[in-house]
Amino acid sequence: MKYMLIMRATDEAYARMAETDMNTMLERVGRFNDELMRAGVLLAAEGLEDPAEGVVVDHSAEPPIVTDGPYGETKELFGGFYILNVASKEEAVEWARRLPASGAGFKTEIRRVPTIDEFPQDNEYIRRERDWREATGQL
Repeated sequence: MKYMLIMRATDEAYARMAETDMNTMLERVGRFNDELMRAGVLLAAEGLEDPAEGVVVDHSAEPPIVTDGPYGETKELFGGFYILNVASKEEAVEWARRLPASGAGFKTEIRRVPTIDEFPQDNEYIRRERDWREATGQL
């Protein structure tokens, strides 16, 4: 089963992390990533750029409204993710407990990533996606 570990933090937590020496941070994250690779569970891992550099597309209007930066009332921002292939939610939780970004203001949301097999296979778009995944080596 695939699970996404979504790393979130408050502005204060990100500010504390910014004070950490880059080499120290890379060492901590690198050791954790090595563990995931050695265990054979890592499928993807990415950090995200500062939210101030992003944009938000709000679909509550027609046409959608595009604004700079994160949501106005954001208390916690999505800062990166891991996608793991593990046997259970419990195993995903155990990996999340070991994430190097820890302390007040840091949280990890864990969400299962459904497989294409869980969608109606007689749907034209599911068939197209399945063909694309097979052609690109993703199935």
